Formats: sequence, C-alpha cells, structure tokens
Amino acid sequence: MTAPAPGVLGTDRLELGEGIRWTDGRAVLTDILTGRLLSAPADPAEPFTLIAQLPCPLGAVAPIEGSPGHWIAAAGTGICRIDPTGHVDWIARPEDDAPVPMRMNDGVADPHGRFWAGSMAYEATEDAGSLYRVDRDGRVTRVLRDITIPNGPAFTADGTLMYLTDSARGAIRRYPVDPVSGELGPPEPFVTLRSGSPDGMTTDAEGGLWTAVWGTGQLHRYHPDGSLDRIVDLPADQPAGLCLGGPDGRTLLVTSAYIGLPAPGPFDGAVFAVRVDVPGPPAAPYRPAHSAGLADTP
Repeated sequence: MTAPAPGVLGTDRLELGEGIRWTDGRAVLTDILTGRLLSAPADPAEPFTLIAQLPCPLGAVAPIEGSPGHWIAAAGTGICRIDPTGHVDWIARPEDDAPVPMRMNDGVADPHGRFWAGSMAYEATEDAGSLYRVDRDGRVTRVLRDITIPNGPAFTADGTLMYLTDSARGAIRRYPVDPVSGELGPPEPFVTLRSGSPDGMTTDAEGGLWTAVWGTGQLHRYHPDGSLDRIVDLPADQPAGLCLGGPDGRTLLVTSAYIGLPAPGPFDGAVFAVRVDVPGPPAAPYRPAHSAGLADTP
C-alpha cells in the first residue's frame, strides 16, 4: 500500500534527531548529542524553536501532568526534570558508575503515567544497556539488562503490552505489563529485521506498530500479529524517532539523522510528516503521585 509523499517540517537538519512527541498541539523532539529540546515549526520554511539546551545528551522527554512547561527526561546518565527556564534537576543517575561510558537514549511515558527510558554505551558495547522505569512516586528501577541499543518503548492504548527494540540485534520484542505495578512479564519475539535496524516506535488506534528502520530510509507498520502491513520510503537514510500527531492524530512525524554519513543528502537529518489512515493519541504524560514531591526531588 502506498502512502502520500512525505512533507518536511522546518529548515533544520539534526545530527541525531530522536524522541519526537506530539503534545500540547505541537511536535517536540531532541537532537540527542547536542542536548537540545526543540519544537518543530508550523511553517516548513521556518527553523525549529529551542525549548531547552542541556549540558549533556538528551534522548527523549515526556510532559509532566499538572505542570505546564515541565518535562521528565532521559538525559546524560539518568533521569532528570527540566523546568520552563531550562533548569535541570536530577532524579537519578544510575549509569554514573558503569564500567564503560554510557548515555540515555529513547524514552516515553506509558498510559498509566510511568516513564520508561533506555541506556546504551557510547560505543554501543554489546549488552551494556538497560531499561529503567520511573514510577509515579519517583522511584527509579532498572527493569531489564543486557540490551545493546534500546529504542522505544511503545505501549498499547491500555498499557498492558510494551514493545521494545534492541536496534543492534534488529529485533523487536513484546512484553506483557502489569497495569498496576508496571512489572514486566516474559517477552516474546515480535519482529526481527533482515535489513536495517528498528529504531523509534509508536502504536496506533488499531494496535498497529510503526517503527523507523535505521539504515534503510523506511518506516514499517506491523499488525498486532507481527505481519507487515506497509512500508513508507523516506528521502533520508537514517530515520530514527516517530510518533502520531497533528490535529486529527493522523500525521506520522519522523525524525532522522545525518551522523555517520560520509556525504549527507539534502534531507538527511530532516523531520518528516506523512499522512496515514489510522490515528494515534498525543504523547502520554508522566503523572507524579504528588507534583510537589517531584518538584522537591534532589
């Protein structure tokens, strides 16, 4: 099935664009290694707007419910919050003492208000990465180990299934999630790609899973049974993060990267918009059990 040609949002080209989310009527995204949180413009001829500049890599953010302009973020070696002035307060830095240099990568809030984020080695050391869960009370727990490059996760609408990629292995796994505790059940293989690496993911209203496929210039949509539904081609070799958004939830928004390319093309590092048939919801917020308590976290 063919899709309309993708549009390009804004004039910027990102070194390592990731973590795109539709929230509060706009697309926000990160340029990981530059530590920038950005907002995509409505006018494709305009540059992106800088929301915050961190002094460390910034993988992904989620809005904090009840605190406009505040974000919870996968950044540096852990989890922090960012206030409207761009000030950073650390919640936890679990990768500070890792045996190899580490950074946080992708992350997202689930439908029950928890925040999940993965870590990886700068050199993509095999099995050095982990997945962390931030509960609503602010407690940070390492829930998975021995991942090389975690991306996603993405959750079904009811929050009872989680998809997680290990991009280095070309694999997407699916985990049952206890909606009350957030505990993960045993994983099952979902998709393993023969070409390219699954990267960012999102689910839609029919339970379909979209993933960006790094190294191929493609987006894939899978049915809940793991069968491939469609492929969308992009004029960029390294699509990285994606989400569904726009006023009707039917715009697939995609980041890409020019990092590592010996001769980047004109659209490598661009952010794309593709119209699709099945909508998805805006980004879920992190919902702290006590907002004031989160604000006081050292």
